[in-house]
Amino acid sequence: MLLENNPYPQDARVRREATSLTRAGYQVSVISPAAKGQPRRENIGGVRVYRYPAPPDGGSAIGYLVEYGYSLLAAAILTFSVAVTRGFDVLHAHNPPDTFVLLAALFKPFGKQFVFDHHDLSPEMYVARFGKAEGRGPAFRLLQVFEKLSFRLADHVISTNESYRAVAIERGGVAPARVSVVRNGPDLDRVRLVAPDEVLRARAPSIIGYVGEMGFQDGVDYLLRALHHLKTDLGRRDFYAVLIGSGDAAPELARLRSELELDDHVRLTGRVSDEALMRYLSTADICVDPDPSNPFNDRSTMIKMTEYLALGKPVVAFDLPEHRVTAGEAAVYAMANSESDFAEKLAALMDDPPRRKAMGDIGRARVADHLAWEHQAPRLVAAYESLAGFRRRDA
Repeated sequence: MLLENNPYPQDARVRREATSLTRAGYQVSVISPAAKGQPRRENIGGVRVYRYPAPPDGGSAIGYLVEYGYSLLAAAILTFSVAVTRGFDVLHAHNPPDTFVLLAALFKPFGKQFVFDHHDLSPEMYVARFGKAEGRGPAFRLLQVFEKLSFRLADHVISTNESYRAVAIERGGVAPARVSVVRNGPDLDRVRLVAPDEVLRARAPSIIGYVGEMGFQDGVDYLLRALHHLKTDLGRRDFYAVLIGSGDAAPELARLRSELELDDHVRLTGRVSDEALMRYLSTADICVDPDPSNPFNDRSTMIKMTEYLALGKPVVAFDLPEHRVTAGEAAVYAMANSESDFAEKLAALMDDPPRRKAMGDIGRARVADHLAWEHQAPRLVAAYESLAGFRRRDA
């Protein structure tokens, strides 16, 4: 398995997939960047992990080219090392970036199969991050080429939802039988209610929770402006928001929080431990997903949404197609990209505890019955068993 945008085992989806395949009898090696303090080699629950020094953060179009180029070279060196020392039958690439397809092209002539795990729509994500003008540039066109090549060379494509599956079939020309949907279902052994954080609980009658990336495309700026509407236009002072996560937009978001005079109402925590994350989210009365409507977000499923539901938290989100598929009646939907309507939906839920409880019960049931990882893992194993001529080895 090749991974670039997060270390292992911090990337929850990759960790769940690697662990599930190991339990099913496959031998799994994961190549990823190293977080601070992580060893270069490690065995985690039977998964062999090979790490390379983390690349410099992208932050710009040129920066991402440097980051992805460095990661491709580092991953290539470790892939050849694994090929010589352990061997492998399948190269499983998690995007972004889509450049790992170049390694697949090198190994396919030697009988290796290629599984493309389609986490993100890279061309659309690039436009969401850098704007429409950049979307007409050479970097955007190069991303389209890599995506097309990934679909063409893939022996099997794993999609995170039906929208991504449609992209693989319609845009990528992949046969429907070679595309499987494995959703970002939460692991209920990890995502579970714990005792609330008493210090946070004492901050305000209503606690609002957010967890996720703090990138320029993730909509946290929309959330801050919505909270400004909540405080200024709706006259609400009875809330406190804890925003958990990190990313290259974090410094700008901190400045925006001060400009909007929200320092007394919003805490930006940065990255926190899993223990602290569960404690903060367990304390929240309402959780939020402020991803704005655009061609990327409209077709993407956000893992934070499923984690909110697993914890039985009512959600306020913008009205995006995949948000409705995931949350159903467990969320209240504001008009797409309307910060004032988002604030009004928040205020209505703050004043309606019985409705919050009912929505939370609906969300928890959706996860337990359909979305949890226990329902997704068999789909992943079935995708592997469909690979032509592939035989799993006994654990």
